[in-house]
Amino acid sequence: MTRKARILAGGFATAALCFGTAGTGVRAQGANPTMDSIKSQYASVKGYLAKTVAKVPEDVLAFKPTPEVRSFGQILAHIADSQFGMCGTAAGEKKPSDFEKTATTKAALTKAIADSTAYCDSVIAGMDDKKGAEVTKFFFGPTTRAMVLSFNVSHDFEHYGNLVTYMRLKGIVPPSSEQ
Repeated sequence: MTRKARILAGGFATAALCFGTAGTGVRAQGANPTMDSIKSQYASVKGYLAKTVAKVPEDVLAFKPTPEVRSFGQILAHIADSQFGMCGTAAGEKKPSDFEKTATTKAALTKAIADSTAYCDSVIAGMDDKKGAEVTKFFFGPTTRAMVLSFNVSHDFEHYGNLVTYMRLKGIVPPSSEQ
């Protein structure tokens, strides 16, 4: 690993430790504090996504608040595609998926979210902090595997926020507000 890559990896790992544990209840005391933090945050968002796809009726999946944005179902499919892509990148694997173009029913979207979540769970479970600190190619350039997984969590929450707005517009209480 080059000096620049070590510095980047260290910086990303430090950022993950500093910001990754806020509000998760995870303490940086275990052998793998970075991956423990990512696992905790991912558990939160994957739960919201699973509850969302289970809760929303089939007829809402085609809903778009404006014509130029993705439908509710397209956002769910995009999340599934992105999870396979980002968790695959973190694992060093190619996991092609095309749910955004093919998954349109509640059953297909439920399976897409479940399958992509199970895949990410397996990647996260199989990665310790040492492996997470390895640098890989990503959208923004060389990035540690752990930060790719952290970005996946951020991306999932970003789009869960879109889904919350859509649910509110349809009079549905989002899973994160039920607690």
